[in-house]
Amino acid sequence: MADVSGRPEGSGSPSNAWGQAIAAFVVVGALGGGLWVLQQSSAESSASTLTCSTSTPSASASAPAAGKKKVDHLTGHQLCQVLNRPDLPTLLGTPGEKPTSLGSADDGISLGDGPSPEAKVGLSTYTVQLSASYDDFPVAGMAGLLGGGAREQSVLGRPAVLYSNRTIGFKVRGDKSESAPSHVARCLVVARDPKDGGGSYEVAIWRQDSGTPDDAALLRVAQTVLPTIPGWTPAL
Repeated sequence: MADVSGRPEGSGSPSNAWGQAIAAFVVVGALGGGLWVLQQSSAESSASTLTCSTSTPSASASAPAAGKKKVDHLTGHQLCQVLNRPDLPTLLGTPGEKPTSLGSADDGISLGDGPSPEAKVGLSTYTVQLSASYDDFPVAGMAGLLGGGAREQSVLGRPAVLYSNRTIGFKVRGDKSESAPSHVARCLVVARDPKDGGGSYEVAIWRQDSGTPDDAALLRVAQTVLPTIPGWTPAL
């Protein structure tokens, strides 16, 4: 449910047949594209040393709508720190891999109170994306809006929906761009609070080789990463 734009995942200098082309993969859904801060590995910088760059904290500064309780919005930088953990490759079933790119944004488009923060970590096999939404919509009952294959379940004591999406691949060269459907993404939307009073977190994964992502890997990542988000409240 979040868009990402930027340089190719895990690429260095643009020396391939595209010349100065830029390739990006985004998960297309309810959230729109934000201004992403990206960091990628290079020959001079070991992938194991990548750290999250600070993104513009526009989301955290947003004011609540009239009559609504103020909610402390996370930033893309915070979500990046949550996602950029040393055991992420093991959770994905690809132990030994190192991050090849990190990204974060604070200004993803949301249907709710202010922009939505987003972050992603790219590895050799998978890319993982984490986002937060501060709308008024409960997760329970959302499956009907996410396609016939969407499946409701409970994750960490909260309503959740598992569904498939597709990334869109963008290639830009000079003032020309091309886009086309690309990788299959598996996505898990989880209610932001146990009472499902509105708002959600979403974890999405897709494979670099366009294969179908492993649902077990997605669930392992969600169950391990989500409880480490600042402000997470365990279900009773």
